Amino acid sequence: MNTSSKISQWRVVAASVGGTSHLKNKQLCQDAHHWQILPDNVLVAAVADGAGSAVSGKVGAMVAVEAAIENISVKQFTRRTLDDEQVRSLLNDAIIAAKLAVEDEAAACDKQPQDLATTLIITIATPELAAVVQIGDGMAVAKDRMGNLLALTMPDNGEYINATTFLTSPNALDTAQMRIWREAIVNVGVLTDGLQMLALNMAMGEPHKPFFFPLFDFAANADDKGAAKEQLVTFLRSDRITQRTDDDLTLIIAALSD
Repeated sequence: MNTSSKISQWRVVAASVGGTSHLKNKQLCQDAHHWQILPDNVLVAAVADGAGSAVSGKVGAMVAVEAAIENISVKQFTRRTLDDEQVRSLLNDAIIAAKLAVEDEAAACDKQPQDLATTLIITIATPELAAVVQIGDGMAVAKDRMGNLLALTMPDNGEYINATTFLTSPNALDTAQMRIWREAIVNVGVLTDGLQMLALNMAMGEPHKPFFFPLFDFAANADDKGAAKEQLVTFLRSDRITQRTDDDLTLIIAALSD
């Protein structure tokens, strides 16, 4: 008798592409992303948007996401031990590690921390929960088995339009948003601010289902990781997107799939 059962696993598709305004000015994409699936089906993902005004914003973004994911991935934990206290501790430690890594990189390059200014969003997701910590703009969302789509965080655009808080800001840790949602999670999405106007229903202050749901279905059926990433890059560079935004774009979408 065959007693084996299918276990849902994360399928992840992610990409960062340069905005049309940056391409016209021959500037590099200032965004970065990094993700990893840890043992016991724990997904950790991070996105960052290097400040356009910072001379090394791209470097700051890359250092931040890599340091954050590395900090979580070396910790000893399982899905059973992930109570709220440990989740908060993991997220707090990761964002502090990212901040210190950016400051160390700045010192090594004989620069000031603000020269590597970047936002940062870190997400931990299992089939039972989604949790996030965020400094700056961008947003993270999750969908449960009932089809409910929740904005785990909302963009922090600062006091003025197009302004935000950066990881290197003196008050960065004090402004961090943190959210833990315990439901039967099936999808997670994380994005930088270039996609906010498309992904967020500004009037309702809610994530835009017509934006996320087709992408979640796409991720769930992404059998070929390489081809899926190419398709996501094509989507982010399409007229549908670039007619609405000229900023750098980063999107991580994940789906639990049998």
